[in-house]
Amino acid sequence: MRQIAIYGKGGIGKSTTTQNLTAGLGEKGKKVMIVGCDPKADSTRLILGGLAQRSVLDTIREEGEEVGLETISRRGAFGIICVESGGPEPGVGCAGRGIITSINMLETLGAYTEDLDYVFYDVLGDVVCGGFAMPIREGKAQEIYIVASGEMMALYAANNICKGIQKYATSGGTRLGGIICNSRKVDGEKELLEAFAKELGSQLIYFVPRDNVVQRAEINKKTVIEFDPSHPQADVYRGLATAVDENDMFVIPKPMKQERLEEILMEYGILDA
Repeated sequence: MRQIAIYGKGGIGKSTTTQNLTAGLGEKGKKVMIVGCDPKADSTRLILGGLAQRSVLDTIREEGEEVGLETISRRGAFGIICVESGGPEPGVGCAGRGIITSINMLETLGAYTEDLDYVFYDVLGDVVCGGFAMPIREGKAQEIYIVASGEMMALYAANNICKGIQKYATSGGTRLGGIICNSRKVDGEKELLEAFAKELGSQLIYFVPRDNVVQRAEINKKTVIEFDPSHPQADVYRGLATAVDENDMFVIPKPMKQERLEEILMEYGILDA
């Protein structure tokens, strides 16, 4: 079983990318579980057809901790098991606690079965502290993929995430599997992301072009593969799924100093000199 955490700047399309990626794996017959690690509890919406899944923390608040696995998980498209950690009531407590509580409960309830091929953790934005760092810090996820684009703040965030991976690589054993570009149609975007990944000692594992069918699928509460399986963008996500499935390049990243990151951004015209 491969345990994978997906990180990236807030708003980069991380949850959309994760769900379309897991749909590609599910279509291939892989047994997949998604653990949503965002208090918004929207990491599994497309897999569940828009169904608002009750989160682990909400369930505990309402029913106590004596609950079964079937109470906190649901099966969606392609048989993917969906779990949402959720968060505290607004203004109360730490949202990162939801991840810790959820993963501990899933372990106690025997959710990590031998027949699972993949567990994906869809983690809030670029936060690598507290409970949000748990997939990295405690080695729950052996592989990290970072969703980025050819925009300055997306790359700043990705570089910071790599600092967190590097910090916990020895104790947690986690490694960077690569950068996934969720394109924003920035000039020279693919070349910039390839240079950025190379500087980290990693790879641009896949380039996902921008296409409006992704938004149309989301409006219909589906992944692209389920919404329009013959569309070229569906093949893009199948390609991403294959790239992750066959990946054998896992590294401790070498995050850049601010000056070097800005040099690369200036070289590709993203940042003015």
